[in-house]
Amino acid sequence: MFSKTCEHAIRAMIFVAQKSRMGEKTGIREIAKAVDSPEQFIAKILQDLSRKGLVRSLKGPTGGFFHDEHTLNRPIADIVKALDGDKIFKNCALGLKQCSESHPCPLHEEFKKLRNGISLLLEKTTLSKCSEVQAKHLVFLRR
Repeated sequence: MFSKTCEHAIRAMIFVAQKSRMGEKTGIREIAKAVDSPEQFIAKILQDLSRKGLVRSLKGPTGGFFHDEHTLNRPIADIVKALDGDKIFKNCALGLKQCSESHPCPLHEEFKKLRNGISLLLEKTTLSKCSEVQAKHLVFLRR
């Protein structure tokens, strides 16, 4: 459903959110290990998300990646849009360019329900909410 980049980003952002809730900043090595991703790959993704204002970072010995109140309350949808665009929220199930309410594809009505459900889920689920569940050890971030 998501690109590999987006999958890794969401996992990394949830891990950073969990650390941030404990008042900690975290480095690339720790993030990569926690979410089972290559360090350089995660570094590139988080730098991009930092430039887009979705995660904070500080350089230096006490630096690392972290979330503040604003970024903790961003929905997962913002990460998806920043990395994969909004196609998951708008595109046709069959990839048709002309699919619309007035000119639907054979899957249009049923897929619209699924797409709207996914959109609602990603818009209402924040990094803070995900990190709360993660902190209770009810879910995992590694493959």
